[in-house]
Amino acid sequence: MSSIADFQALAIDGTPMALSAFKGKVMLIVNTASACGFTPQFTGLEKLHQRYASQGLTLLGFPCNQFGSQDPGSNPDIGSFCQRNYGVTFTMMEKIKVNGSEAHPLYQWLTAEAPGFLGSKAIKWNFTKFLVGRDGRVIKRYAPQDTPEKIAKDIEEALAASV
Repeated sequence: MSSIADFQALAIDGTPMALSAFKGKVMLIVNTASACGFTPQFTGLEKLHQRYASQGLTLLGFPCNQFGSQDPGSNPDIGSFCQRNYGVTFTMMEKIKVNGSEAHPLYQWLTAEAPGFLGSKAIKWNFTKFLVGRDGRVIKRYAPQDTPEKIAKDIEEALAASV
């Protein structure tokens, strides 16, 4: 696999989604959790979505329960929580695993393309973010403590870049 367009995933309602549908878009992909110290980042993520979607940003949230069991709910429960508490309108995907032998193929690719600190491929915690350019390649990986506001400049640069 050489591009994000090579992958498929399921939306939070179970609908299959080919990521090729976002060809030519800048993407921000985040593993999320509903009961984490970083959960309030949903507010900032939604602001990014509202601010940049019309310019070509697609934001995908992938719930994950691998870190401290901080997202144990069902997909419908998670979707409702995000909408009710944070007004999330960006695309939420089905809950997945991001580490280990059962990691979603997308996350296996993302972590290989953009290793973390000291070359680690593992996702360390909830709200790790990946910025993907219009060409479908990973631009940068962000740590959980990197707030959505902090990465807005990188998003603007990616949106300004040609394919």
